[in-house]
Amino acid sequence: MEATKVNGIKYYPPQEDYIAFDNEEDYAEKGRAWGLFAKTPKAHFWYKSAAAQHQVSIKGYQEYGSMSVLIVEFEDGRLTSIHPSYLKEMQSGTFGKEPIGGEAEDAEGGAPSAADLDATGSAEEGGKPAKAAKAQKRTKEKKEKLELPVDKVKFTAKVKQFTTKPNPFSDRDDEVLLLEEVAIVGDSPLAIGDAWCGYSNTLKGFGLEEGNVISFEGKVVDKKFNKEILYKVNNPSKIVIQ
Repeated sequence: MEATKVNGIKYYPPQEDYIAFDNEEDYAEKGRAWGLFAKTPKAHFWYKSAAAQHQVSIKGYQEYGSMSVLIVEFEDGRLTSIHPSYLKEMQSGTFGKEPIGGEAEDAEGGAPSAADLDATGSAEEGGKPAKAAKAQKRTKEKKEKLELPVDKVKFTAKVKQFTTKPNPFSDRDDEVLLLEEVAIVGDSPLAIGDAWCGYSNTLKGFGLEEGNVISFEGKVVDKKFNKEILYKVNNPSKIVIQ
């Protein structure tokens, strides 16, 4: 991805068509999933360089495997590509004043994280661009915590696996249900991803199988099962197998 430099800003224009948002709800849902805002969607963001800062808006995104790349528009209509986590870092008041992720901000005001998303560069084994793979790895390592609702909400999810979790207060392991594609639905949709819950006798009564898509009500809390599954669903009820 070749950069063009104008007034001290390096732009990384999209090299192919990008995906526009379907509607305001689609924008809000994806923005929350990227960690760019909490309940109330933001229309504008700061794009900062070493010498200045500019307001930008998100026009759409591109996808490379499981990684998303934002396409943002400056007030003069210019477009650039940038990783969601890097745009989020730019909103910090300390951005550019200290190294970010062990790397200092580009002295010329560019967006090094955007360069890392080069989809036309040399490929590693399996055909994945080397720089894109590195950016994806950094994103995974810096997985942002979600702002979870405090009340009971409605969910959809897919049954991923039945397993157990050690119980330090018992000589028996606790039975656990792992879920994937967990999402809050309704007025304030939010993509959770993977989650877990206790596999209670009530849940066993539904005869769930791996791959079942279900809807239910419950509360989601910040309680990890392992380093990949960070959220737990408490007291799932009104379960319906789709």
